[in-house]
Amino acid sequence: MRSLIFILAILLASVTAPPAWSGDGEAISQDPEKITLRKSVQVRGHLVRLGDLFTVTGEKADIEVAYAPEPGKRAVFDARWLYRVAHAYKIDWRPLSSEIRTVITRDSVVIDRAEIEEMILAALAEKGADPDAEVDLGNHVLRLHVPGEAAEAVEVEEMSYDQRSQRFSAIISAPSGNGSARQIRIRGRLFSTTEVPVLNRRVLAGELIKRQDLKWIKVRSRRLQPNTVINDSDLVGRTPRRGLRAGYPILASAVQRPILVPKGSLVTMILRTPQMLLTAQGKALQNGSEGDVVRISNSQSNTVVEAEVVGEGRVAVRPTTLMAIN
Repeated sequence: MRSLIFILAILLASVTAPPAWSGDGEAISQDPEKITLRKSVQVRGHLVRLGDLFTVTGEKADIEVAYAPEPGKRAVFDARWLYRVAHAYKIDWRPLSSEIRTVITRDSVVIDRAEIEEMILAALAEKGADPDAEVDLGNHVLRLHVPGEAAEAVEVEEMSYDQRSQRFSAIISAPSGNGSARQIRIRGRLFSTTEVPVLNRRVLAGELIKRQDLKWIKVRSRRLQPNTVINDSDLVGRTPRRGLRAGYPILASAVQRPILVPKGSLVTMILRTPQMLLTAQGKALQNGSEGDVVRISNSQSNTVVEAEVVGEGRVAVRPTTLMAIN
């Protein structure tokens, strides 16, 4: 009932004289600079001014009428409050509905989780912690809004660190924008990390891994398997046994040197001595990469010999097996 009376009072107060008419029958506006309400405003600073709410100019625009919300939050001013402010400062504005409102948001800068972790790690490094360690915060969702106009940064005010358990507790201070600071306690743990090479694209079996296919990432050391590749030289020039995904640590058993002599393929058997060079054709009984010693069946004698892979489709036979290739 009170809301209905309020609306009726506003509507009655908003009745104005009929418009004047020109000789052509068009209405002549008697209010060329009508004041309107701003329905959505972002303010900078901890105060809301009259000019933030209404389209007023001059000295009135700078009149402070309310406190702004905290950074990252918003405040809603309803029709009743807005009308009282307009009436108090003699602004010719009346709401046409009780649903009218203005939403004020505060300009802010977001300090995300990654930035907070970097800041914590820098503070821990001063206490002897490994600067390459990974920070794991107990607060699973952590981001701070600080005023956009704030000159001071987020700071670590207190820090306690146990080197044995790698656990820490800290208090960080963030400016609130109204002259005070918010203090937030966070807890977490450090984990040792190892930098390992990983693929930056999917590589299929048979493709050669090139240096430009690799990037480096940090991984918690305790999560790495004993045969994880940690040197890029153990990947460059090799090929996956099966397709490998990008971004994951690679096991030494997942890659191999390129197969130069596939099992079942015909190869050239070479016997080289200071006095002569003999060749014969054979069949590979095993896959072989460069430098591997594989079994080869002589195509003429069916004798099986061991030979070293020296190139694509070529193997070198030891002089002791001279009779085997004849």
